[in-house]
Amino acid sequence: MGTIILVAAIGYLLGSFPAGYIAGRIAGIDIRTVGSGNVGATNVTRTLGKQFGYPVFLIDFAKGVSAVVLSGIIAKHSKTPPDIVDLCAATAGVAAVIGHSYPVWLRFKGGKGVATSMGVLFGIEWIAALIVCAVWLVVFRISRYVSIASIAAAFALPLTMVGMLWLNVLNTPVFVYFSICLAAIVIMRHRSNLSRLFKGTEHRFTRK
Repeated sequence: MGTIILVAAIGYLLGSFPAGYIAGRIAGIDIRTVGSGNVGATNVTRTLGKQFGYPVFLIDFAKGVSAVVLSGIIAKHSKTPPDIVDLCAATAGVAAVIGHSYPVWLRFKGGKGVATSMGVLFGIEWIAALIVCAVWLVVFRISRYVSIASIAAAFALPLTMVGMLWLNVLNTPVFVYFSICLAAIVIMRHRSNLSRLFKGTEHRFTRK
């Protein structure tokens, strides 16, 4: 139990690192006051350009991967059973996404959690991550809406994990439950996007 609490705390602290906010400060603005007001990579890219947006995405992605990798190292060092190692990885991953979405440093107002979720997923099960990335890319190319692509990928994640469990690629259902939690967080964080989509005011990436 102590190991799970430890990896959850580490995951949250890693996830809460406000890369988008720091990028905005480097550029001389408060990213929370421009564009969508979100501190994630999408708003940073729209507002400050790729030179800021891409590094923010990579850092947010790395937060997810790091949380999973560190949890595995800690769990194995503690000589925990394999199923508990999986539980530690899932716990740290979800905590990292929560940290990114609700960082204590920014009064619990963070990003949508997509980049960090993707990092967590690659750290846990790269095959599922590739499938979810493919869903994101296809939906984005068709719709040109980051929000729609992200929500579609979130829905695809639990379905992918269930399929992998059925095919015996996964040893336990731990990651299925983890994927449901992760998808719920991402979709919940996109409530404002859904509202703008219904109103027809959601920003759309145009082809150049």
